[in-house]
Parts: sequence; C-alpha cells; structure tokens
Amino acid sequence: MVQEAHKIITLEELKGRTLEELLHEVAQSRQPITVILEEGESVTIEPSSQLKPLPQLEGHVPEGWKNAIS
Repeated sequence: MVQEAHKIITLEELKGRTLEELLHEVAQSRQPITVILEEGESVTIEPSSQLKPLPQLEGHVPEGWKNAIS
C-alpha cells in the first residue's frame, strides 16, 4: 500500500470548517494534516494507530505460577 504525503494547509484555508470536520478528515484518510499558522509556526494533527485485539489463546495458567518464577 502506497501512502500519500501528508496534507499541508494554511489557517486561511481552514476558515469556515469546523474542528470536527477536520478531525474526521484526518481519522478517515489516516493521513496527518499540517496547518501552517500566520506566524510561520505549524501544527500537525495525525491519527493514532488502531491496535488489533489480542488473540484468545487456548489453555490455562497453572495454580502457583507466580511462586515458580520468584
């Protein structure tokens, strides 16, 4: 899977959009967005990784296992 470079936009381009819209865009595209502020500073918003659920393993943990490793 080829990932696109993250999106860079100016604060002016964000006017008229809600924060909720911006956050949904980042979450759905799974790509970071960098907002360039008027002072030349920047803020990057990036999605966090979603962890897969842990597998359910068969078997059991024997009684006294803590004592065996102490």
